[in-house]
Amino acid sequence: MRILVTGIAGQLGNELQQTLAPVGEVIGVGREKLDLTLPDAIRQVINEVKPDVVVNSAAYTAVDKAESEPELAEKINAIAPGIIAQECQKLGIPLIHISTDYVFDGSQSHPYQESDATNAISVYGKSKLEGEIAIQKTCDNYIILRTAWVYGVGGKGNFVKTMLRLGAQREEIRVVADQIGSPTCTADLASAIAQLIPRFTPEIVGIYNYTNSGVASWYDFAVTIFEEAKQLGWDLKVQRTIPITTAEYPTPARRPAYSVLSCAKISAVLGTYPPHWRQGLRKMLAELYTLSL
Repeated sequence: MRILVTGIAGQLGNELQQTLAPVGEVIGVGREKLDLTLPDAIRQVINEVKPDVVVNSAAYTAVDKAESEPELAEKINAIAPGIIAQECQKLGIPLIHISTDYVFDGSQSHPYQESDATNAISVYGKSKLEGEIAIQKTCDNYIILRTAWVYGVGGKGNFVKTMLRLGAQREEIRVVADQIGSPTCTADLASAIAQLIPRFTPEIVGIYNYTNSGVASWYDFAVTIFEEAKQLGWDLKVQRTIPITTAEYPTPARRPAYSVLSCAKISAVLGTYPPHWRQGLRKMLAELYTLSL
C-alpha cells in the first residue's frame, strides 16, 4: 500500500511518516515538493505517486496571521483539499483529511458532536470549514478528522515547546484560563490514523472527532507541562503560573471559548477510547527530553 502524506514538515506530518511505516510505503511531501497554492502541482504529485490512500495533514495553521492573509489561508485550507479530493475521486482512493475544532464557535458548554452546527469565528476556522465542505461535495471515500490543541515533538513550534522555552527564561508566566479544550498529542492522533487506514470501508466514510480524552484550560495545561517537565529533570526557572482571561490577552483571531469534542463516534470504529491528555503529554515530554540531551 502506498500512502501519500502531505505536510511532512509539520508536527503531525512528521509523526505520520514514522507511525504509518508499518501500514504501508509512506511517500511524504512537504512544501518544497508540493506547493498547495498551485492546483496543477497538487494534481501532478498525486498522479505521479499514484497512492492507495492520501492523508492530508498539511494546512495553513497560523491562526492570528490568517486574519491578515485570508487569501493564502483559503488557498491552502479550502481550495487545496477540494483539489486533493477531486484527484482521489478520479483514482477511486480514500482521503483522510485533518480538520479542527475551530469550525465551531465555542458557545456550547458540553462536548461537540460531529453533527452539531458549525459556526467558525476566525478566518482560519472558516477556511478549514470550507475545506471540509469541498471534500464532502467532491469525494465519495473520505474521513475528515477534527482535532484540537495539537502538539508534538516534530514541527517548528507548539504550546508545549513555547511553555518550556518561557519556563526556562521567566519566573512568572501568565496563561489564559477561560478557554477549555483537550490537548492532543500527535503520537496518539497519528496512531488513530494508522488504525483507520486498514479499516477504511464505505461504511465508515464521514466526519469524526479525535482528541485525547480529558479536559483542560490553557492554564491547566501549562501548569501540568511545568510539573511533568520538572519531574523529568528539565531546568526551569518558572515559579508562578498566573491564570488570566482571554480579554487580558487579546489576539487578532477570536478563539472558541469551549472546544471539547466528543470522541464517542471514532471510539466505536477503533474499539478503544483515546488516551488521557496527561498520558500523551508525559510521553511527548520524555521523548523531547531525550532528544535534548
